[in-house]
Amino acid sequence: MIYKVYYQEHPERNPKRETTVSLYLTAESLPQAREIIEENTTYNVEAIEELSDKALTYEKANPAFEITTF
Repeated sequence: MIYKVYYQEHPERNPKRETTVSLYLTAESLPQAREIIEENTTYNVEAIEELSDKALTYEKANPAFEITTF
């Protein structure tokens, strides 16, 4: 499954929509996706969502779409 992770790059800052960044990663489950992020980054994670087929098709249309590997 592919998950979209919304996060703040600087964990000491309060989350703001203007500074929210996202990445995509592959994981077997939501807990595994969270574990991957926690083990490999210091990001302040706001949300993680599983992408449905329709949402994934939409996201892939963006030229900046790239699945992050750690």
